[in-house]
Amino acid sequence: MEKTSGAWSGRFSEPVDELVKRYTASIPFDYRLAEFDIKGSLAHARMLRHVGVLTAEDMAAIERGLTDILQEIRAGRFEWSLDLEDVHLNIEKALTARIGDAGKRLHTGRSRNDQVATDVRLYLRDAVDRIQSGLRACQNSLLDLAEEHAATVMPGFTHMQVAQPVTFGHHMLAYFEMLARDHARMADCRRRINRLPLGAAALAGTSYPIDREFVARELGFDEVCGNSLDAVSDRDFAIEFSAAASLVMVHLSRLSEELILWMSPRFGFIDLADRFCTGSSIMPQKKNPDVPELVRGKTGRVFGHLMGLLTLMKGQPLAYNKDNQEDKEPLFDTVDTLLDTLTIYADMLKGVRVRPEAMRRAAAEGFSTATDFADYLVKKGLPFRDAHEAVARAVRAAEGKGCDLADLPLADLQAFSPLVGGDVFAVLTLEGSLAARNHVGGTAPEQVKAAIVRARATISSK
Repeated sequence: MEKTSGAWSGRFSEPVDELVKRYTASIPFDYRLAEFDIKGSLAHARMLRHVGVLTAEDMAAIERGLTDILQEIRAGRFEWSLDLEDVHLNIEKALTARIGDAGKRLHTGRSRNDQVATDVRLYLRDAVDRIQSGLRACQNSLLDLAEEHAATVMPGFTHMQVAQPVTFGHHMLAYFEMLARDHARMADCRRRINRLPLGAAALAGTSYPIDREFVARELGFDEVCGNSLDAVSDRDFAIEFSAAASLVMVHLSRLSEELILWMSPRFGFIDLADRFCTGSSIMPQKKNPDVPELVRGKTGRVFGHLMGLLTLMKGQPLAYNKDNQEDKEPLFDTVDTLLDTLTIYADMLKGVRVRPEAMRRAAAEGFSTATDFADYLVKKGLPFRDAHEAVARAVRAAEGKGCDLADLPLADLQAFSPLVGGDVFAVLTLEGSLAARNHVGGTAPEQVKAAIVRARATISSK
């Protein structure tokens, strides 16, 4: 009988087909879990020693061997083998080759099922911490822009039509709020990631006298997973993370769309630093906002990974199934994409050059102070619906004359309501409109500055 390779070779009478070997192996991508696999193995070994399953000599040999392997992996000298399927068996085989039977004893009381679930949680916990830092960096860049332009007038839009004047600082603070929610979602997600599956073994637990709480403390987990079947098969935490990551990309994609529009000569509101743009191979005048465009595109990629993970899990019975091997590539790519996007975005925002004159010209178009005129009439005693009608007629008249409301003579404005007085022009200015919205959350420069102070205090305290 020909001996097969693998940790389970004793059960089979023929070797695995070469195509099947390549098809089922995960080592081409799960090698990225190596450091977390070794960290988990060291904690597991310490627990086995703590409960008396391992001798002191075996424990010392395992620690020495795994430390040497980790150094080789970090140096790029470790040889990964497709024959050994995955990161776990590669490391275990190398350990046994170095220290003999002590290496074989390391797997006592665990399975690759709870081992990989632990590795992925350790990996994702680390990724979330780095993503949290990336979110904070983007928020700081937004606050810097907002502070510089707390009083810079720009048009606010609804339906992509000029609606009311706002400030550029106020606009940037809207994205700060979105990223603040993202930060909170990631923190919440991290709490569910930070539960220890190790000890569930293949699916039913183990007959060895393990101490799961000991391992949880060693690895910094908040608690252990409460059901062994769920512990090895749960990938909710990966799906939840992917959903939170998708929302981050939604927000950055929305801002990217605005940066692209604002950089267009038809708007001319901003310019991006050259290092975030490219040119054209045929049109020498072009400066293309490639980074924001790619953020929009990569957003769809992250969405796709979320849908892939949901589909992966929807038909699986308990407990672990080989399907779950397919969770890693979309998860790894989501983490890579999000981290790269946050890093480049924080820097790109520092390179945004605002063109206040263009913003002001655009804010002066489209009768953006019409609502202020209506509010003025209401404060004079006219019911809002009547005020709305009177201002709509005034807008139509100004449009016919090709001028703004503020450019109409007082007599013309009084024709739409006898309540109009000489003080109306103060509310028809852009600055007057901004100043009138002087409440928490409003766009008055005074409120924008106060919001920035609150925001900086919030992110510095967490």
